[in-house]
Amino acid sequence: MLYFNRWKTLSILLTALIVCLFAVPNFFAESTVDKWPKWAQRHVVLGLDLQGGSHLLLEVDSNAVRKEKLETTRDDVRRVLREARIGYTGLAVRGQSVEVRLREGTDQQQALTKLRELSQPLGGVLSSTGQRSLDITTEANGLVRLAVTEPAIQERIRQSVDQSIQIVERRVNELGTVEPLIQRQGADRILVQVPGLQDPTRLKELLGKTAKLDFRMVDQTNSVEQAVQGRVPGEDELLYAPQKQGRQPYLIEKRVLVSGGDLTDAQPGFDQRTSEPIVSFRFNTSGARKFAQATQENVGRPFAIILDNEVISAPVIREPILGGSGQISGNFTVQQANDLAILLRAGALPAPLTIIEERTVGPGLGQDSIEKGKLASYVGALWVVLFMLVTYGLFGLFANIAVAINVAMIFGVLSLLNATLTLPGIAGIVLTVGIAVDSNVLIYERIREEIRAGRTPINALDAGFSRALATILDTNITTFIAAAVLFFIGTGPVRGFAVTFGVGIITTVFTAFTVTRLLTAAWARWRRPKFIPI
Repeated sequence: MLYFNRWKTLSILLTALIVCLFAVPNFFAESTVDKWPKWAQRHVVLGLDLQGGSHLLLEVDSNAVRKEKLETTRDDVRRVLREARIGYTGLAVRGQSVEVRLREGTDQQQALTKLRELSQPLGGVLSSTGQRSLDITTEANGLVRLAVTEPAIQERIRQSVDQSIQIVERRVNELGTVEPLIQRQGADRILVQVPGLQDPTRLKELLGKTAKLDFRMVDQTNSVEQAVQGRVPGEDELLYAPQKQGRQPYLIEKRVLVSGGDLTDAQPGFDQRTSEPIVSFRFNTSGARKFAQATQENVGRPFAIILDNEVISAPVIREPILGGSGQISGNFTVQQANDLAILLRAGALPAPLTIIEERTVGPGLGQDSIEKGKLASYVGALWVVLFMLVTYGLFGLFANIAVAINVAMIFGVLSLLNATLTLPGIAGIVLTVGIAVDSNVLIYERIREEIRAGRTPINALDAGFSRALATILDTNITTFIAAAVLFFIGTGPVRGFAVTFGVGIITTVFTAFTVTRLLTAAWARWRRPKFIPI
C-alpha cells in the first residue's frame, strides 16, 4: 500500500493539480476571465442567497387549460362529423363537456364510431393506464355528450407545465442572465430564480405574456358598430387594439391564416422609411406557403396581427408576400420591440402563467450571507487543523495538507460543472472537511492499533491504510447514496447542498487514499523511521 512507482506518483499529482487549477478563475475578476480561452472561463456561480436576485413562483392557469381542452374537443368533433358527412346541430361546450345533436335520419352508430375514435387511452401505448381522454354518452333525440375526463385534464396540465418550463427557460436566457434556476414545483407550478437580477419588472412582463401570435383576416362585410353592441357574427370575434393605440375595435375572422408556431425567427429593428422600431419575422416552409397563399387571395384587404387577443397591427395587403418574411409595427419603443422579438423567438406558452409568489434578495443580504459563510468556514477549518496537529503531530500536518487539496478540488469540480453555490452548499463543503478528517482519523487510529500489536513502523503504516480502506469506503458510499437521494428528490437549496456534499465525498476518498498515503510513503522512504510520531 505504501509503494508508489514514478508513473503512479505523477498521475496522482497531475490529477490533483489539474482539478485544482479549474478553481483558479474564481479568484479573478469576471472582466479578466472573459479574456481567457473558453475552456478556462468555467467558474462557480453564486446562488440567489449569495449574490441576490429575483425569485418567482409561477402557476399554470388550470382553468385555461381546461377551456382549451374543451374547445379543442369541440373542433375535433366538428372536423370528424364533417369529414364523415354526418349531419348535426347544436355543437357547443356546456359545462365540462361538449354536446352535439345528430340530425334525424343520421346513422347514429356510424357517428358514435367516429366520435369514439377521439377518445384516446391515457399514458401512451407503452404505459396505458386503462383510462381514456373522453367519456361518451348518448341521450334521447340524438344528443351525444363528450365529457373530458379529469385524468385527461391533469395529463394536459402536466404537459403544459413541461412545455412552459422550456419556453420560460428560453425567455429568461434571452435576457442574458447568469445560470437561472427553472424547475417544476408541485403539479402545476414553476420555480424561477435568477441570481443577480435585482429588478424583476421586465422579467415578470416577459413571463406574464402568453405570446400567442395569430395572423387573421379583418371582416369588412359585417358592421363593427353592431358587434360592439353585442351582435357578433358566429364566424367572427370582436378584438381590440392595445390601450396605447386607443382600444380601437376590430371584427376579426376566427379562421387562423398562419399561427406563431410557424415562425422560425424574430428580430428587433427599425423601419427604413419611418425609423420607428419594428420586429422582423420569418416563417418556416409551411408557414411561408400558407402566408403566401393568404396574401395572394386577399390583396386589398386588411389582415390582423394578433398577440394575446390584442390587434397590435392591421395593415392592408398591397401585394402578395411570397418571401416568407415580414415585419410587425405598432408604435413600439425600442425595448418593447426587443421584448416582443424575445417572446416570438421563445414561442407561445400553452397556458397563461400567474405569479403567486415574488421575492427579491438584495446584494447586501447576499453579501452578509457570504461573510457569515466565510466566518463559519474559517472557524471550522481552524479548529480542525488545530485538532489534527495536537492529536497526530506530523501525521496531522499530512492530513491538513490533504484536506486543503480536497477543498481546492471541490471548487475545481464545481467550477468544471458551472455549478451554482448556495449557502447550504457552503455548509456541505464545511461538512465535507469534517468527513475528510474523519477518514484520516480512521487510518491513524488503525496505525496506532497495529503499533500496539507489535508491528514494525513500516508494516504498521501499510496495514493502517489497507485495513481502514473497507471501513472508509463503506462509510462514504452510504453517505454518497444519501446525497444522491437528496439531489434527486430535493429542490433548490437542498440540491445545492447535495451537489457540494456529493462532490466532496468523491474528492475525500481520492485525497485520503492517494494524497495522504503519498505524503506518508514519501516521509517513510526519506526517514526510514524506527518510531512513528503518532
